Amino acid sequence: MNKTTMFLETISKTAKNLILDNIANHYGISRDEAFEEVVDDEAEHLLEYVTGVERNATLILMKKYGYA
Repeated sequence: MNKTTMFLETISKTAKNLILDNIANHYGISRDEAFEEVVDDEAEHLLEYVTGVERNATLILMKKYGYA
């Protein structure tokens, strides 16, 4: 299991959905497709996919839970 998967399993479902919705909206894909993209073994760091204020919020959560 990679760090992104572990992080997304650690945070609340609401926070996870906000992050995945941000990515999905930015790339014009579904939430499920966004999840598959960011947890893939070849994926970039999660913050590379997140845009806007959600990027900073994601970084704060990552720091809070020891993933940054």
